[in-house]
Amino acid sequence: MNIKLFWRPWLLVLVASLLLGGCASTGGPVSLAEVREFADASARLGGYAELSKRYRDTYEREQPYLSPAADRIARENDTRRKAVYEDFIAIQKSLVLYMQTLSLLAGEARYDLSTQLDDLGNGLKANSESGLQQRHIIAYTGLTRLLTRVIASGYQNRSVETMVRDGDADVQVLLEAMINLTRLYAKTNENEKKTILGIFDVEIPFSTRNSDRMLVTLAKVHYLNKSTEYKLIDKRYDLALQGLTKVALAHQKLREHLHDLRADETRKMIAAYGRDLRALRDAISE
Repeated sequence: MNIKLFWRPWLLVLVASLLLGGCASTGGPVSLAEVREFADASARLGGYAELSKRYRDTYEREQPYLSPAADRIARENDTRRKAVYEDFIAIQKSLVLYMQTLSLLAGEARYDLSTQLDDLGNGLKANSESGLQQRHIIAYTGLTRLLTRVIASGYQNRSVETMVRDGDADVQVLLEAMINLTRLYAKTNENEKKTILGIFDVEIPFSTRNSDRMLVTLAKVHYLNKSTEYKLIDKRYDLALQGLTKVALAHQKLREHLHDLRADETRKMIAAYGRDLRALRDAISE
């Protein structure tokens, strides 16, 4: 029998179709471009680190305006803030590294993130004043272990689906912690604003002597500058909260749609989250 008889044109078409069909069914990095873009936008959202630093440095801004009695209390608060600052930043670092790892799994590039594991720290400490609870500590430990396992293995046998499935619960708890901490930052900033601007509100109306005219003018200019500063910062708190909430919701949607990540509707939904996060990042950077 002549084997060449079996290689008819229709058979070539059938083989090609099967090969292409197999590729489509398994999916590839290109088909997860929207996931990669969402993860990149989440990792680069910004705002939280800056606001954490501002929270830490509250006393430096308040100190010139404080009475001796108020200064003693403020210094105690300053010590407490600086003690928890590294923990607050560690939460963000773990989530950024998670998103970078998710982006890598969803893309074609392969690069080493192992050096960033060393920057995660040794764990968190519960803090009743900040709202960090034992479940936040457990989630942080769980996520860092997942990242260590995935990155140290060279991403072998790991996909976007398994990464999201294994990480979602811890990601949600840590994003909740960041949202709560951002609200704490905003509350602290509001108290600072009342302390500083309140001095001017009380003192300026009583400074009516002609000899105080230049001093009052300078005080009014300073008051105006500080008021503008606080308005801009208030906007950043709001944008940061919007961004963190959107990241949490988008990751939840990823978890719910693991079975159809490559479907058109799912890809459109994920792409929309990515666009929203990029817009928020641009607004925070203004």
